[in-house]
Amino acid sequence: MKIFRKLRRTLIASGKIKSYLIYAFGEIVLIVIGILIAWKINSLNEIRKNKIVEHKIYQSLNEELDSNLKILDSSIYRYSENVKIISNTIRNVGLQPEEITTQLKKDIVLLNYKLTQLHDGAINSINSTNKFEFIESAVLKHLIASYPNELDNFNSQEAKIENIITNRLKPEIELHVSLLDIVSNRDIGFKTANSFSTQSNYVALLNSRGYQNAMVDRLIQTEIQLANSISLRDKTKTIASKLNVELGI
Repeated sequence: MKIFRKLRRTLIASGKIKSYLIYAFGEIVLIVIGILIAWKINSLNEIRKNKIVEHKIYQSLNEELDSNLKILDSSIYRYSENVKIISNTIRNVGLQPEEITTQLKKDIVLLNYKLTQLHDGAINSINSTNKFEFIESAVLKHLIASYPNELDNFNSQEAKIENIITNRLKPEIELHVSLLDIVSNRDIGFKTANSFSTQSNYVALLNSRGYQNAMVDRLIQTEIQLANSISLRDKTKTIASKLNVELGI
């Protein structure tokens, strides 16, 4: 810098204005080039950092979606089986006492319910924070933005089924059937206790309007949830597939 200042003073002192102007212009160009290089380096560093963040977001989301796919596969099988069992139970309405076998008694009181809980931590984190800005794919952004609504619909339908079982089916079953019947085969002590309990009335349970309505409602809601599960699994697969492309898998 001292050399440049000395040269500038020399040119001014010698009266070589034209040479000085050329020199001054060159010095400005050098400064501008320096600024542009620094800006470019900083820009490249920001891009590199954003790519790292984006990759971590994709990895976290990919793991969550993979887990949800496994849960949905299991749920689809369970819902399909429940539809069959519930349908068969409804067909048994009107049977006479001598027609109700031991296996049928088990099916009548079989709830076979397990709450399906899908993971949503990564997807909600992306949608509720500035992580969404790091995703470059417009298609992926749209899919990720709409996914929480799909999860909410699924969870809402799951809550309907749980409510039917907890608040409608269980009370009807307990009203007509001794729970000792259900566990009497486990232990001789249970069998002895069952012999002194109030006898269960499976015919009355089957003919109970509350039980019938609850079973029909459960069948309808389970069929809806089965369709929801298949649809959600397809959408989850689509997002996972797009993510794999972005991750280069």
